[in-house]
Amino acid sequence: MEPGAMLTWTLQQEIPVPADVLPLLVQGEEAVASFKTFRDSATFTTRRLIVRDAQGITGKKVEIYSLPYGAINMWSSENAGTLDLNSEVELWTRAGHIKIKLARGADVRRIDSLIAWAVLSSGGRS
Repeated sequence: MEPGAMLTWTLQQEIPVPADVLPLLVQGEEAVASFKTFRDSATFTTRRLIVRDAQGITGKKVEIYSLPYGAINMWSSENAGTLDLNSEVELWTRAGHIKIKLARGADVRRIDSLIAWAVLSSGGRS
């Protein structure tokens, strides 16, 4: 991510942890919750947020983002309003600013509590 660039992900409904995420985990790391994204998934683990982003027409090219919780300096959450149908979570990290948009199927308070647990608990101190 280039300096000043903002990364944006959209999370949809919560899903079972995808099997292809498990080989990405290190010893002692466990998957906690996964969410469907536009073309792939985002998984909260005991140590980081892993976002898999399938690319191209076939989706065979996959970019994987790994955000250790210790890199998150601050976050905010905003629930959907009457006219604004999407909720949002924003993360300010050592790598830059990340915006997570939440579709109707994703619970902003669930995401907020996962981030709070990850950053503020021992899970966030990697």
